[in-house]
Amino acid sequence: MRIDIAESWVHLQELLFDGSWNEKIGRFRSPWAFRGLSNAGYPLETTLIRLGGPFAELEHHLLRNFMKYAHRDVVERDSYWHWLSVAQHHGLPTRLLDWTHSPLVATHFATANTEKYNLDGVVWCVNYELGHRLLPDKIRQCLDREGANTLTTELMAGIVKSMEELDRVAEEPFLLFFEPPSMDDRIVNQFALFSVLSDASLGLDSWMASHGDFCKKIVIPAALKWEIRDKLDQSNITERVLFPGLDGLGRWLRRHYSPKTVPEGVKSTGIQDTVDM
Repeated sequence: MRIDIAESWVHLQELLFDGSWNEKIGRFRSPWAFRGLSNAGYPLETTLIRLGGPFAELEHHLLRNFMKYAHRDVVERDSYWHWLSVAQHHGLPTRLLDWTHSPLVATHFATANTEKYNLDGVVWCVNYELGHRLLPDKIRQCLDREGANTLTTELMAGIVKSMEELDRVAEEPFLLFFEPPSMDDRIVNQFALFSVLSDASLGLDSWMASHGDFCKKIVIPAALKWEIRDKLDQSNITERVLFPGLDGLGRWLRRHYSPKTVPEGVKSTGIQDTVDM
């Protein structure tokens, strides 16, 4: 798998937008999904895996009980995949992973936690167009008929009714991406999409290790985080935008007015020592 280390803000942009040119239509339309993490050493584990214990056996019970108690907010006729998206969005442990179509949104999540500025961050990238070529025929043909690059909850409901059915579609584990319904401004502003593996017990790191031809890792050195963070703020890529509402506003102001500190062992880039106020 390709691993790049960003050397500057400009170099980071080159890495993030590399491969976005689409020759067929003569436009810059990236086929990459992005996921930012504040620590480059974090594994790509789902919240279901992090639950621990017999998590794979609990998957069905978690969603069943979520559906039972959330009936006032989501109607019974909504599809399994709609329910699963809502559950993931509200913190239920699932085998879904959050991604974004936006490389800058992913970079926000790699630099939002100032307590991790002594650690390198990372933006993971997966070319979902190439990855979807490995999908079972039943699912890939649905994408082809629609002329789509990613699935939606509606398309998923028409071909695979549940996670149990997804697990039975093929013997080899496969990865697919689908877009959640635009249930609120957070989903829309984060340009969100979800990934799901057809094996609840498998971490995405393991799957990507054997499919490195369309996966890459962009490391953001700790020494660059403050500069990148400030430039993202000036570009209006902030919690105030990505988490609309008072909670997001509070998170943004708390970080924006925090003093700049250079963690021990991290060389300063020479930019000013305090965040502009």
